[in-house]
Amino acid sequence: MKNLFLIILSLFLVTSCEKEIDLDLADESGKIVIEGNVTDQAGPYYVKITKSVAFTEANQYPAIENAQVVLSDNTGQTETLQYVGNGTYKTSTFVGQSGRTYTLKINADGQQYSAQSTMPEAVSFDGLDQDSFMVGGETSYTLLPVFNDPSPLGNRYLFVYTVNNNPKKFFSEFSDNVNNGLPNQRPLLLPNDDGDADDVKVVVGDTIHVEMQCIDNNVYTFYSALLQLSDGGPGGGVTPTNPPSNISNGALGYFSAHTVRTKSVVIQ
Repeated sequence: MKNLFLIILSLFLVTSCEKEIDLDLADESGKIVIEGNVTDQAGPYYVKITKSVAFTEANQYPAIENAQVVLSDNTGQTETLQYVGNGTYKTSTFVGQSGRTYTLKINADGQQYSAQSTMPEAVSFDGLDQDSFMVGGETSYTLLPVFNDPSPLGNRYLFVYTVNNNPKKFFSEFSDNVNNGLPNQRPLLLPNDDGDADDVKVVVGDTIHVEMQCIDNNVYTFYSALLQLSDGGPGGGVTPTNPPSNISNGALGYFSAHTVRTKSVVIQ
């Protein structure tokens, strides 16, 4: 059957910090797939709702067009999102802010789904330090996100980065379980794979765009499991399965309320 998380990839453009996630998983065709995000940046915010398909079908994921999608927070703010096509619903006046808890409620195909996410406080993203190393005569590059982790334990981060104007995204999740309250010491390994037409190899002169998200623990758990599963399967030590979604009623995907800070750097 269809690689389940290739479906999610097509919806969310999810890739690991080192390679594209492409998992052979059990049949999950016909299940609802939800991606929802609220940030501390100006809206609109979007929720995308589709269905998974079987391997024998084309890579076109049926959009859910007649859902009722309601976004609210713990201060009484609420809005029913408007459908804009291709399974996507958007806000018009909703405002995201750190420290608030957000609730997403969806009624689709006679089923109800809900999720909650609390937006953490933003952590200052101070810069990107470049380094390189040699592997098999080839130069590979890393970027160290410069930030100081706040001392309370439990901060979670997601880094999303792209190369030049290539739409392919790379993801890496961080926690402060080891480096709590200290300057960050974990680099991002930049892609170094040009074996196929869709692969990306970073070279001197490329511009790397990095987005730093402060995420809650449930969203961190989702991404951590998804990225670990990219190394799963035979010999990988992990049995392929669904990562733990924070959305109820068996839906695939996630709902995230997070902060956003961005930096770009040209590889020297």
